Amino acid sequence: MKITLLVITLLGLYIFGQAEPPAACIRINQLGYLPAGVKAAVWGGKNTTPPQRFQLIAAATGKVVFTGSTGKLFGAYGPFSQTCRLDFSAFTSPGNYYLKTDSIVSPAFRIDDDVYAGTPDFLLRYMRQQRSGFNPVLKDSCHTHDGYTMYGPMPDSTHIDVVGGWHDATDYLQYVTTSANATFHLLAAYRDFQGVFGDEYAANGLSGSNHIKDVLDEAKWGLDWLLKMHPAATIMFNQIADDRDHHGLRLPGEDNFYGKGFERPVYFCTGLPQGLGKYKNKTTGVASTAGKFSSAFALGYTLLQHSDSNYAQLLKTRALSAWQMGIQQPGVCQTASVLSPYIYAEDNWTDDMELAAAALLQVTENEEYRRAAGKYAASEKVTPWLGADTAHHYQWYPFINLGHYELARQSKGAERAELTGYYETGIERVWNKARQNAFYRGIPFIWCSNNLTTSFAIQCYWYRQLSGKNTFAALEQANIDWLFGCNPWGTSMVYGLPASGDAPTDPHAAFSAVGHYRVDGGLVDGPVYTNIYKNLIGIRLSKPDVYADFQSDLAVYHDDVGDYSTNEPTMDGTASLVYLLAAKAQEGAGKRQYDHGGIVRGDSSKKQLTLVFTGDEFADGGPLIRKTLQQLQVKAAFFFTGKFYQQPANRVLLRQLKADGHYLGAHGDQHLLYCDWQNRDSLLVSKQQFLDDLRANYEKMAAAGISATAAPFFLPAYEWYNDSIAAWTAGVGLQLVNFTPGTRSNADYTYPSMGKQYRSSNTIYESILAYEENRPAGLNGFLLLMHIGTDPRRTDKFYQQLPALIGALKKRGYHFTSLNTLLR
Repeated sequence: MKITLLVITLLGLYIFGQAEPPAACIRINQLGYLPAGVKAAVWGGKNTTPPQRFQLIAAATGKVVFTGSTGKLFGAYGPFSQTCRLDFSAFTSPGNYYLKTDSIVSPAFRIDDDVYAGTPDFLLRYMRQQRSGFNPVLKDSCHTHDGYTMYGPMPDSTHIDVVGGWHDATDYLQYVTTSANATFHLLAAYRDFQGVFGDEYAANGLSGSNHIKDVLDEAKWGLDWLLKMHPAATIMFNQIADDRDHHGLRLPGEDNFYGKGFERPVYFCTGLPQGLGKYKNKTTGVASTAGKFSSAFALGYTLLQHSDSNYAQLLKTRALSAWQMGIQQPGVCQTASVLSPYIYAEDNWTDDMELAAAALLQVTENEEYRRAAGKYAASEKVTPWLGADTAHHYQWYPFINLGHYELARQSKGAERAELTGYYETGIERVWNKARQNAFYRGIPFIWCSNNLTTSFAIQCYWYRQLSGKNTFAALEQANIDWLFGCNPWGTSMVYGLPASGDAPTDPHAAFSAVGHYRVDGGLVDGPVYTNIYKNLIGIRLSKPDVYADFQSDLAVYHDDVGDYSTNEPTMDGTASLVYLLAAKAQEGAGKRQYDHGGIVRGDSSKKQLTLVFTGDEFADGGPLIRKTLQQLQVKAAFFFTGKFYQQPANRVLLRQLKADGHYLGAHGDQHLLYCDWQNRDSLLVSKQQFLDDLRANYEKMAAAGISATAAPFFLPAYEWYNDSIAAWTAGVGLQLVNFTPGTRSNADYTYPSMGKQYRSSNTIYESILAYEENRPAGLNGFLLLMHIGTDPRRTDKFYQQLPALIGALKKRGYHFTSLNTLLR
């Protein structure tokens, strides 16, 4: 339900016919604003005097907390005859507020570090809904007969198993073009912002934790399908189905209108124009598709090589074979249609090969890929649509050059500066247009304008990361704000986000229109030029336009199932937004990363970490660990159960650790398992049981001379907990912490008879160094967890490797710090 003040007022006035709509309004980012970030809204008026000043008012008290000047007037834009920006970036206090100019007030909004928290996972709901094959929303399967080949070296109509992947949008076509790009964005989001994602779903998309971040599960769903579409070194397919799919809105099932039962056509990458009907595409090669395949596979290998080595090796093999196909057949591989001229008319391909080369450089460390990436980068320094007023549908895709960032993050000095300069040039072209209007809008209103907006904001973010400059910070934020309500229509462009705001309710989506399912997390196409809208085929609104007063000769947006041009969610745009919102969520988390309410990482911008040791039953490593830490002048954190603190044999060690200045904390009194391993939300203890156990732990710590005030952090037993445990911990004035995931250091308790769970000390050691090498932030901010003792059945004691590990990480520039310093 739409509940912004303006829309409620409009509806009330129209129903009773008592007055005209308000002459002005204030548009805000409905998600809210980060305290340390750019914070701006836009006032727009129709034939009314613009304000000279504005007020920021605390929603709870009505107190004015900030007053600012509206500054420069930007003139007419869209439906407004006058506009201005209300910039309150100087105000940084968290809370609930609204803006006021004269008699006009904005909807209430929040300023806080967590305004983006949880949003990336919310968007993954839509990605799961778009799954082909087994669909977890329907709890049923669709398109299980895909498909039959066309244009391939095998006879046409040969069956091939390509079941899986994602439907592209409300139609059920499937393209490597968009799916590989979506997969890469999801993988990159996991790599760059792992800490902001949760684990609430299994690999098949059904509810239930599987100890893998949901974003990685979703990315792997994409990888699995891409492997089917490139099943052998010289066999590569580009799409499943075509525009014969457009039979109206229907839930995904088994389509029978392609002439071969329930099978759908699967188009082979020939490098030549294709089209089974009147319309032919303008394909010139294979490289645009091959490059996308290769980069997704290569990044998948980098992230999965230690956790699933056999699968990762297959990804590496296919990354290399796709690269070779791109080298051998340069050019663009466009999608194919039959009934209409609407295709993804991609015109560029060197950006895809640059990204592939940069990703393969990470995999192989072969400098030949660096040189190749550099050549491709120079051939398209700036993505051509940047600064332009229009472009063909998906003409320059992906909408920004991802290769520049992937190459720059592996480069130094002049090479990095040159690549960063390419981004700067493109951003300046957009800024030269955007600076002329109050919304800082420089993105053309072509089909899928929201996808372009998202991608451009990512380019601004990457520029900021690479350059360390905030030159375009306001432009970057304006594009994000646009997506969540700071636009002429005052609406978010994501279904269901925020839950209490003005957001799409009637998208062009079969799941909602036919099945009456929520389409949570779907990013809709976004506004288009009015002249484009008027010339599209088959659009007819189903109800009166709630945004009628905010349409203009410039652009239109309709929250109406009948408008496929502005209100259809897309899979690839949503996946890109997952990355962008993960970046914002991480930015809000600041110096700490959280998981289920527990701190799992400190400041990832600083090359420091804390060693963490837990103990319950065994303490055999205590003397050696203490000696090593003394000799190497390292302060660590130790979390022990009440049983450990109570053991007479541990008293001397405890006194020594305390005297050495290490942190000593609680690990639960009786080492209880708080929640189910498979269903994390399922508690195995009551609140009272948990609190009694925690209290007993602290009582035994007090008996050992450790006061509660000196031990504000609690690390849960088994390193396993959920939101309830974290909330109960906070309720007694403590902060739950846990180890940083990614390495296998916490597997040092395993022993050979545990079978596949066992990890040797060498394997653990290598996993730590490999993680450090392969992640942009390395081990920065890590809580690196080990055990102070292990079962006698483990004779290969990892704590014996501690001196070598500390030495190796110090050589790499890491500083070992106390827990209080890491998390302050």
